[in-house]
Amino acid sequence: MAFANLYLYFLKYRLLLYSSINNNLDIIKFVGDPMKIIFIVITLILGFLSPYTALAQGSDDTFPYQFTSEVEIPHTAVKSQDSTGSCWCFSAISFLESELIRMNRGEYDLSEMFIVRHVYPLKARNYIRLHGYTRFDQGSLSHDVINAVRDYGLVPESVYSGLLAAQTRHDHREMIKAMRGMLDGVLDEPDDKISTVWPAALEGILDAYLGEPSRQFSYNGKTYTPKDYAASLNLNLDKYIELTSFTHHPFYQQMRLEVPDNWCANDQYFNLPIDELERVVDHSLKSGYSVIWGGDVSEDTYASNQVGFAIIPEEEENFPPEKPVKEKQIDQDMRQVTFDNHTTTDDHAVHIIGLVRDQRGELFYKIKDSWFSRGVTQGYLYYSKPYFRLKTTAIMINRDTLPDDIAKKLRLK
Repeated sequence: MAFANLYLYFLKYRLLLYSSINNNLDIIKFVGDPMKIIFIVITLILGFLSPYTALAQGSDDTFPYQFTSEVEIPHTAVKSQDSTGSCWCFSAISFLESELIRMNRGEYDLSEMFIVRHVYPLKARNYIRLHGYTRFDQGSLSHDVINAVRDYGLVPESVYSGLLAAQTRHDHREMIKAMRGMLDGVLDEPDDKISTVWPAALEGILDAYLGEPSRQFSYNGKTYTPKDYAASLNLNLDKYIELTSFTHHPFYQQMRLEVPDNWCANDQYFNLPIDELERVVDHSLKSGYSVIWGGDVSEDTYASNQVGFAIIPEEEENFPPEKPVKEKQIDQDMRQVTFDNHTTTDDHAVHIIGLVRDQRGELFYKIKDSWFSRGVTQGYLYYSKPYFRLKTTAIMINRDTLPDDIAKKLRLK
């Protein structure tokens, strides 16, 4: 027990140190006594090794949560979105790759950046048509991937990586500034007459940063266009639907989700009570289908690449806790309050690939992430049921996995 307490003490200061470096904080403020200095030195020597690597594997009883797998959907390897806001694409492509495995089509490594490259011009046209009164940024939503696959096709990662010759990591920060600056310049013309050449200029920026997308390519001895390749995968894109849960629209009808990244007003979400939305996810996973999750990751108790789990504790306390804690009971009204007061926002998208239980028998969702793929969790996180119930903005599923009674309520059966 003494060793466990000492290790948890080390953990807390290791987390503080790691967080300070990640967030460019002043490391000096954590150095207040000799013990802290000793632990900082140990942490630096160990290269920020995380005890939560063991937590994720459930192999060390000194950590607060021990997870046992109940359901795990076959999935491809974790990939990093690096310094981009393209979680929406990484999660959706991962989802489609799992769909291909489920369909016995084999394991594929599909290009996220091929989709990202084709979505930016669509967002730019929307931005110009709305006179700049909308968001032009890196974010989008799951349906943008499905729409882009339908309109532009798919290619393997080896055909289009979105990385130029000397690059090893994605970084779109400068590119988005260049595109936004150009678009704002177009809108700022004094005679209010928009030229016809700006789309070509935008394409030039994208080609310079990401490379020109393939129009035709050879792969495994065959020649494809991107649309031919997508067709060869036999994905039925009409099967994929999005669902949400909010009271400001009627349940069991479609609605437009009012989040900034939903820039395409024609995409609709089926609205369910939160109990049924949760049941849809559980039913999907238990039926062998994975799920895309979108939601809020701004909580202090959200999983990080040092911690690995996200919870909604009943009482305020230090995070991470020293043992599993009781969590709040989340109802529909609590969801609505946090959505309306902007404490639940659409921050991130991940791929739900399983169900696990902690040592108390409480269910968590196993998450394949693209944000913390280089951290000590190696891209796998765990969301508690209360976290899901409070912080979910939307999900995408294969409609074939809807429970029959819910499918009937949505007029999908």
